[in-house]
Amino acid sequence: DKGVESINLSYGHAIILGIVEGVTEYLPVSSTGHLILTNAALGLDKNTPIRDAEGAWILVQDDEGVEARPYTVGEAAYAYVIVIQAGAIAAVILIYWQTILQILLGCLGQNPQGRKLAINLIFAFLPAAIAGLLLDDWIEAKLGNNIKAVAGALIVGAVIMLIVEKWRKHGQKGVTSPEDGPRIHDLSIRQSVMIGFFQCLAMWPGTSRAMATIVGGYLAGLSPKHAAEFSFLLGLITLSAASGYKIVTDGSHMIRALEIGPLLVGCLVAFISAALAVKWLVGYLRQHGLALFAWYRIALAIAVLLVLGK
Repeated sequence: DKGVESINLSYGHAIILGIVEGVTEYLPVSSTGHLILTNAALGLDKNTPIRDAEGAWILVQDDEGVEARPYTVGEAAYAYVIVIQAGAIAAVILIYWQTILQILLGCLGQNPQGRKLAINLIFAFLPAAIAGLLLDDWIEAKLGNNIKAVAGALIVGAVIMLIVEKWRKHGQKGVTSPEDGPRIHDLSIRQSVMIGFFQCLAMWPGTSRAMATIVGGYLAGLSPKHAAEFSFLLGLITLSAASGYKIVTDGSHMIRALEIGPLLVGCLVAFISAALAVKWLVGYLRQHGLALFAWYRIALAIAVLLVLGK
């Protein structure tokens, strides 16, 4: 083992990754693209083996499940970000607690609008849940570390956003208020499933789950405000499921690799930054739409290629 480096996630890493995760998780800019750059800048994208608190190597099964291999810094950093999504999830729960309460009452038969919204969210979640179980391992193996694929997804997503934004504004001509139109509980099951299929696009790293679902909401006739709200609530389910799945499948390694202090700090920072990002995004979209984020994605793609696209 001589000469093999061991890197652990520090409180500084926790704060930086918490900010990046919290801010970018709900903005249509791709948290994956930002985390790739951040991990590279922090040296957390390496295949360096990592030790537990007692100094022992953490071993995991290889892809064929035959031989044991060391758990790496890159895997630990990826797992860390999945876990601190709990902070971003908590931010949406805090901001939309009244809507979530309506959904819970609706599930108990005490709120018709809440029941309809619950049905819409479930049907919107199903496509990604099924696709995730079938394709997640394959996509992570083929595209997870493919920098050019991530940059390409950033650019393609930006072009889609610009086209859909132009279409939306053209369709608003003569409309008294841009907030006129269906609310999130008014969506049909067909429209909800359509948004769910758009969310499946975000399985391609760099696409952005928020971008895909907001664009899907636009095409379903939702205003920017309501498209963002549906995206946040759908993300609450999707991120919770993704985090839960990661904890179940990788939990024992994560517990050994991640110290509780930085983990809690990362969750807290992600919570604060996500809450600020969510509150800001709704107001911004109402006034300006998606164009700024599209141009920012193109700039980010160029940065990814210049820094990492070797």
